[in-house]
Formats: sequence, structure tokens, C-alpha cells
Amino acid sequence: MGFVQEFKEFAIKGNVVDLAVAVIIGGAFGKIVSSFVADVITPLILNPALKAAGAENVAKLTWNGVTYGNFLAAVIDFICIALVLFIMIKGINKIQKKAEVAPPGPTEDQKLLTEIRDLLKK
Repeated sequence: MGFVQEFKEFAIKGNVVDLAVAVIIGGAFGKIVSSFVADVITPLILNPALKAAGAENVAKLTWNGVTYGNFLAAVIDFICIALVLFIMIKGINKIQKKAEVAPPGPTEDQKLLTEIRDLLKK
């Protein structure tokens, strides 16, 4: 089998395609959460807290020449993404538990063997 044929089979497998879709959706979802943090969380919650603390611009926060404001924004972004993913996975797991089917009952052979066993016990 040639290299091209092997690569084609590898690339078309469901797992590779599913992974590619997940990465693309994850990137888009990351942009949504980043916007949520930058445009909603920061102005509503973080900016008032920083104004009260005397540090009004997160990006300009420094300590001994180290600008840690952008890092702080990235940490808040990560926490929001992790929280949303946790809630989504918890919801998906809840749905999957409901979708689980009850185990099937005994087959005809198992029923017949059970009857024979019970008759032999008597």
C-alpha cells in the first residue's frame, strides 16, 4: 500500500475528522468566551473592583516592572472557559444517563436453562 493511500485512509477515519471538527469548534468557542470576559465580565465586575482598589486598567497593572495585567486577564479567561466546559460536560453526562437503556432481559435460552435448573432442584 502506498504512502498516499495510507495517509488517505488515516485522514478519512472518523476519529481524525471528529478531532478536527472539535479543534475548530473549540477555537470558535474560545473566541466567544474571550469576548464574554473582555466585553461583559471585565466592565461589569472587574473594572469596578479595580477602581475600588485604585488600579483602573488591567493591562497596565505592573509590579516592579512586570506587567501582570494581561496574565490576570488570561487567567480569568481560562477560568471562564473551564467553568463553561464543566457545565456543558455535566449536562451532556446527565443527558447520556437518561438515554441509557435498561439492560435486556434474559434470552430464551437463558429462560429455558433457568427452568431446567429449577426443575432439577425440585
